[in-house]
Amino acid sequence: MDSREIIARRIAKEFKDGMVANLGFGMPTMAANYLPDGVKVTLQTENGALQFGPTPKAGESDPDLANSGGAPITLLPGASTFEMDLSFAIIRGGHVDITALGALEVDQEGNIANWKIPGVFAPGMGGAMDLLVGAKYVIAALNHNDKKGNSKVLKKCTLPLSAAKCLDLIITDKAVMEVTDKGLVLKEVAPGVTVDEVIERTDADLIIDDNVKEMEI
Repeated sequence: MDSREIIARRIAKEFKDGMVANLGFGMPTMAANYLPDGVKVTLQTENGALQFGPTPKAGESDPDLANSGGAPITLLPGASTFEMDLSFAIIRGGHVDITALGALEVDQEGNIANWKIPGVFAPGMGGAMDLLVGAKYVIAALNHNDKKGNSKVLKKCTLPLSAAKCLDLIITDKAVMEVTDKGLVLKEVAPGVTVDEVIERTDADLIIDDNVKEMEI
């Protein structure tokens, strides 16, 4: 199981019955493939759909149906499609219960940067800004470290922010961390990963929960 699947599976564990959930570009969209059994969640994509399901099989996709990253989706019974202005009215109106967004980096204050590396990478803000302040519960999903081993969970973000102090939960391929008023609390570690390893690989200051669990994936 690679890091992307670990993160996507763990995101899906946060879904509760009756929620309206938005899955952002990248790894979060994969969580649609791992919805918990018996839990009914209405998935929303900002490009204009409600009640979509897992990725269709090869040859069964509809080119007119896609998630926020442009990847094909399936529509479930009762689904609807609509214009983007209505989709953002849903987001800005506070009707999204939970969102999971990819990130370039996050920090212990609950800040997130996910749209721009100056001079290198700038795909545009997209719907992230609206989701980060409009959703009731916000998850950041990212690899714990970059390709050089540097922590992407920081004391303070260095890249331009998408929104400030908006995160509730951070899920990486190494750990699950809760953002609190007191700081970043380590709640879970991935299978095969120790608490000491997470501390060593993290720039941010961590508060170690009294009962750190193994991540359920």
